[in-house]
Amino acid sequence: MANLFEQNRNYTPGDPEIEIIGNREKLAQWRHKGMGPAFYRLGRKIIYRGADLNAWAEANRVDPARGAE
Repeated sequence: MANLFEQNRNYTPGDPEIEIIGNREKLAQWRHKGMGPAFYRLGRKIIYRGADLNAWAEANRVDPARGAE
């Protein structure tokens, strides 16, 4: 799989790169509902690891060709 995010980088909800999966409000909704990618909560700060974002994206990958089986 090609990585969408840098594996060893940390991202915060305000980073423009993370907007590919959702805006700040959507990410907050997912965290509240226990959905979305894994994250760290350090006090009031939210941090996403690139490796976790890539794993989440891969787990949510849809292959239309496989659905025809």
